[in-house]
Amino acid sequence: MPIGAQHGPPGTPGNPHRLRLVPHLESSRSLIFDPILRQLLDGQPPIRIGRFTERRSTHGGRDDDGKIAFRSKVVSRGHAEVWCEPGGKGQVLLRDTSSSSGTFLNHIRLSSPNIESRPYPLKDGDVIQLGVDYQGGTEEIYRCVKIRVELDRHNALAQLNALAATTAAAAAAAAAGDAPATIASATGDGLAPGTKKASITECSICISSVTVCQALFIAPCSHVFHYKCIRPLVEKRYPGFMCPMCRCYADLDADVDDEE
Repeated sequence: MPIGAQHGPPGTPGNPHRLRLVPHLESSRSLIFDPILRQLLDGQPPIRIGRFTERRSTHGGRDDDGKIAFRSKVVSRGHAEVWCEPGGKGQVLLRDTSSSSGTFLNHIRLSSPNIESRPYPLKDGDVIQLGVDYQGGTEEIYRCVKIRVELDRHNALAQLNALAATTAAAAAAAAAGDAPATIASATGDGLAPGTKKASITECSICISSVTVCQALFIAPCSHVFHYKCIRPLVEKRYPGFMCPMCRCYADLDADVDDEE
């Protein structure tokens, strides 16, 4: 089936929304958590978002009923919820559920304290903030949670796999002394906005040539940098990494899954 082929409108059983929530690495004090993946279907009960509690959780910061929970005391137990709009409209919605410290969407608070907000549509690339830092957020347990939304990017996986294979072939050709080639990535639904092409002939930071006998860093999104150029960013929030080109988040300590 061609990349991007669907089995019905978004939010239906054949084509569920794929929602991935990753840390928004805005500052050195950003709260780091493992990426969270959920599928959203039309008519499915809302997925609750709130504070982690030992009493109700059994593993990985997630309640048995699928609640998304974070280890932060500025997050209310029932802070917000996200769901797919019913009626075949397919829109993903976010609502503050009367939290005390507030839910922010792209830096705008959704409602006053202890008041439930109206639903707001979520888009790929949106930033959600749960609560505000307490006492400057010097202690991790008192930091707000900043989340970057990755919505329906699953089609990009096949595109990036194809790009990675082409990158490896071009790198092998360069090592053999052949002329370096510029690699154009596939474009379409799922890639981060503004991601048009990737090149292994120059570093995107220093704009100098990439060639043999250089230490390189290839990001999970297939953007290529000189390791010397990207090293400060890699070390700043390791193992969390956000590509400066396309803003895709990755855990650099995650296990490598080989395709069978």
